[in-house]
Amino acid sequence: MALAARIETKLDEGGKLAWIAVMVLGFIVFWPIGLAILTYMMWSGRMGCSAKRGPGRWHGAHKAAGYGGNWWRDRSPAASSGNHAFDEYREETLRRLEDEQDEFFGFLERLRRAKDKAEFDQFMADRKNRSPGTADSDTAEGPTPA
Repeated sequence: MALAARIETKLDEGGKLAWIAVMVLGFIVFWPIGLAILTYMMWSGRMGCSAKRGPGRWHGAHKAAGYGGNWWRDRSPAASSGNHAFDEYREETLRRLEDEQDEFFGFLERLRRAKDKAEFDQFMADRKNRSPGTADSDTAEGPTPA
């Protein structure tokens, strides 16, 4: 399964043209392979217009630097469904999910910092407890004088 995920990632990096090339090669080698690839491309949204397509490979890329921002806030406001109660419920739910997401990413950041601090403290404790004789054996010695 990991191999399939790696192949899919490589093809996504190549874009739609890479997917089409693999599909054509699949048809040339054995037509059911090409048909399976075509079906997968249509099912996953890699084929067709982008309006039907879900979040692409760049979805959330702006958050890579610091977990900031919310993708639904950056879009234009959602069209009204005509039911005011549902629209209010949807907006409240989105606000609640946004708050939970911010809290979760804050928790992850604190967890990473705590882990880094624990690893650093362990390194410093090991270094402090190391005897002076072992420190010389860790360093590369130059040529001995004759």
